[in-house]
Amino acid sequence: MSPRVSERYKQQKKKELLQAAKRVFTAKGFHGATMQDVMDAAGVSRGALYAYFNNIEHVYEEVLRLEDEEGALAFQSEDDARSYWEQLTGWLLSQKEELIAGKPTLAWANAEYFLSLNHRKESGSESYMIMRYERLVEVLTSFFQKGVSEGEFNPRVPVEHIAHYLISSMDGIVLNTVRLGHELTKADEQMEMLMFSLQSMLYRGGKED
Repeated sequence: MSPRVSERYKQQKKKELLQAAKRVFTAKGFHGATMQDVMDAAGVSRGALYAYFNNIEHVYEEVLRLEDEEGALAFQSEDDARSYWEQLTGWLLSQKEELIAGKPTLAWANAEYFLSLNHRKESGSESYMIMRYERLVEVLTSFFQKGVSEGEFNPRVPVEHIAHYLISSMDGIVLNTVRLGHELTKADEQMEMLMFSLQSMLYRGGKED
């Protein structure tokens, strides 16, 4: 087997392990999941799992990296013929539909993981989480700035501020809805309000249809 094929195999195997791990974390949360759970879900031996990951925290960080890579594609497609606003609202509507449908997510596991960092400063994971947040802000800011450069957006406030606002708003809506249910949190209405506020921020003087 050539080195190129071998590396491709390793990357594919790692992705399969992470997909199995995501199912475990979605079902059991961060604190409830174990390496044995991941082995069972993936159908692999202990040695096969530890060849890629050191511990359950390492697995979770890699799951987050994969999620981020796939999520970033929603804002980085060069071939999307839709307007920037259509791309943004299309992504938000897909998130809303998943929330309303009660589709399993990592939201609760994420909350457990992020909060646990306060008690594990020695782990070094807090630096990764800062880098992760900054990367998400960078992706969103770049997306908004492209809309500005092409004459579509005419923002009332700096686009970086809008990126921070969008992240915080989505985190709050998703976490509360996962905990309490969309009927209590009015997730549908909240997402509509979020899109309304984003439109107001991005289109000074109003959006032209």
